[in-house]
Amino acid sequence: MAEDDAQPDPDRAIELLWGAHEPDRPGLSLGRVVAAAVEVADAEGLGALSMRKVAERFGTTTMSLYRYVPGKAELVELMRDAVYGEAPLEPADGLDWRAGLERWARRTWEIHQLHPWLVYSAGSRRLPGPNIMAGYDHALDVASRTGLAPAQVVAVVNLVGGFVESVAQQAGETAELQRRTGISHERWWSERESLFERFDAYQALGRLWESGGMDEPLDPFEFGLQRTLDGVQTLVESQGSEVRRDEKGGAECVMCGKPLDEGGRGRPRDYCSRACQQRAYRQRQSTRP
Repeated sequence: MAEDDAQPDPDRAIELLWGAHEPDRPGLSLGRVVAAAVEVADAEGLGALSMRKVAERFGTTTMSLYRYVPGKAELVELMRDAVYGEAPLEPADGLDWRAGLERWARRTWEIHQLHPWLVYSAGSRRLPGPNIMAGYDHALDVASRTGLAPAQVVAVVNLVGGFVESVAQQAGETAELQRRTGISHERWWSERESLFERFDAYQALGRLWESGGMDEPLDPFEFGLQRTLDGVQTLVESQGSEVRRDEKGGAECVMCGKPLDEGGRGRPRDYCSRACQQRAYRQRQSTRP
């Protein structure tokens, strides 16, 4: 099996991630090996990382590294956890769930920007270390402030984290192509006139193109993060209104608490008046950056 395709030995990787390590001393140490590997991946990409290149940074042989880590697969697990430990988590005291999740998402996004190779090390069987678990636990604690059911809290954190990883992967692929070709993303697309000439055949695309809808694209992270959190907020508000109905034995306005008339057909109302509905809308808008 090629080195890039190798999977870590789970038990050995967990031992390395969670075991007690001796303090770094002059010369080689596990911490210095991991730090050197991160430097290689930052500069050249994860695909260029090898035990040999890490050993060269110390002026030693590849075999000397195996005293600290059994191979590249386990080394990548250690690298992932190490970079998540670079930005200590700040206490979320005083933050509501939305502000707390937004801050957690931005921290994760910044880590991916500093270390684009992270997206290529992702996977459903990657082993979390103490730094990664601390971040996940922090996000779960913040999301618990929504008052949602436990399974929904977990799903919300996975949703927000998955969004960040998805955008980071797109950004990483763009950066990697630019690094390998020396041609920026903007320049490459600006030279595709032969493609743009064919857009007239597609009505919606052509109309948006002509109206300037693609001239200044919205930031995918900023736009997507707020829309993701908007979706969670809608869920929280809908769950909250259901709880109030259950507790009071009847429906009441989610803004002023005035009893609602449940008569008639259709979806149960959340507001007693158009004015309360507009107040709720303005309140949601004011919480956005």
